[in-house]
Amino acid sequence: MNSFTDHTLAQFLDELSSSNPTPGGGTASALSGALAASLLQMVCRLTIGKKNYLSVDAAMHARLEQIVPLHRELLELMDKDSAAYARVMDAYQLPKANDAEKSTRENAIQAALQHATDVPLRVAELCGALIAHARFIATEGNKNAASDAGVAVLLAHAGARGAALNVRINLANIRDAAFAQDRRAKSEALLEHADKESQAIIDLLQTKI
Repeated sequence: MNSFTDHTLAQFLDELSSSNPTPGGGTASALSGALAASLLQMVCRLTIGKKNYLSVDAAMHARLEQIVPLHRELLELMDKDSAAYARVMDAYQLPKANDAEKSTRENAIQAALQHATDVPLRVAELCGALIAHARFIATEGNKNAASDAGVAVLLAHAGARGAALNVRINLANIRDAAFAQDRRAKSEALLEHADKESQAIIDLLQTKI
């Protein structure tokens, strides 16, 4: 499968709107995070080198350097999410004519579901990291790009919430109770932090715009 990053925007949106199950909400959530990362990088670059923001120049450089790899990984996760879903579907298509085949099939399904849970969980983690960076960038960055920073926060928040939904739907079919409990707790903690932090940043931005 070609990477979604090799598609034009129109091609990707056509695929997203088709009746095919992939790309779907998980890929869109990763894209939402990647868009947030792009906007945060833009605000950093609109701040770096400007005479009115020299006091935060080094800090903006540092934020920029930390966001670049997050951006890259989110783009990779767009493909990984679709691949993870395809792996689940392939597992469900395995033969089940006898007990041995049924056992092999069930093990494959469970392994695929666990993988399909961890991919969006990682998306949620990265979106949370972007929101953490966004507080400084939004409040200390170029005030003329404050609205762009706000959009980045909203996109990262949407990415986190969308990813959490994908975690939750996969957990419903996972039989390993310890795995499910661990991933559910991590997902809920990430989401709680993303909700609280993103709202706090938006509230701060209201005083700047």
